[in-house]
Amino acid sequence: MIADMSNLTLADRQHYLQHAIAPRPVCFASTIDKAGNINLSPFSFFNLFSINPPVVVFSPSRRVRDNSTKHTLQNMHEVPEVAINIVDYEMVQQVSLASCEFPKSANEFEKAGFTAKASSLIRPPLVQESKVNFECRVLEIKPLGNEAGAGHLVIAEILRMHIDDSILDENQRIDQRKLHHVARLGGDWYCVVNENNLFIVPKPNTALGIGVDALPDSIRKSNILSGNDLGLLANVERIPDIDPAFDSPELKQIFQYYAVSPEEMEKELHLLAHRLLRQGEVVHAWQVLLAN
Repeated sequence: MIADMSNLTLADRQHYLQHAIAPRPVCFASTIDKAGNINLSPFSFFNLFSINPPVVVFSPSRRVRDNSTKHTLQNMHEVPEVAINIVDYEMVQQVSLASCEFPKSANEFEKAGFTAKASSLIRPPLVQESKVNFECRVLEIKPLGNEAGAGHLVIAEILRMHIDDSILDENQRIDQRKLHHVARLGGDWYCVVNENNLFIVPKPNTALGIGVDALPDSIRKSNILSGNDLGLLANVERIPDIDPAFDSPELKQIFQYYAVSPEEMEKELHLLAHRLLRQGEVVHAWQVLLAN
């Protein structure tokens, strides 16, 4: 299927883009107008774009239904400040409730049952229930179009960050396992980050990896090893040497039962290497593959 954006209805365009470009972190934005009316609303077109200066970007889009703009956007034009509160699983249903199109006079903190906590540098309040809050100054609001569905790129500089002690480790660093982020998918779908779906991808070292193209043909063209497997194997500075001290009961069994069939032996070695790579045992996987 090929989807040409110019030929899609707005509803179809929204469906395909929001289902495909996901998961997206949720910006739970608190703003205030000149009269002191507070608004609290979630936006999933949101991310971190710079560390120095610390800058986040999010986009309150024009409503597809009637091309109207959000109270959040209107407030930031009047008072260029925003408190961004990170959403976790414990608060996601209340966050969804806050997305209702309440009248401008309504206070979404009260409607959704959240506690407003005074900021220290900006006028909009923080969400006390959020485990991470950012006090931000709006640097620029860039319209991306005037049609229904067009976004407004809000570029905001983080002035101060508030972190709940409950998600910190003994070194005062955020423990990813304690902050159960919620992310937006397409339609009504969300996902949650927790220990059941967390995994580690080792970053490439300062030395260059050899690359998949440098792997031996028998490994690179394997019908057993996946693309992820090849990526792990190729992220080494050089192909390792055979370690005479390497000992593996599974490897011994393979040599014992498949010595008469080189093709079957290679298959079993690749299956063992695949299992080891799924466990993060790259060094051992290489030794298994080199044993062939």
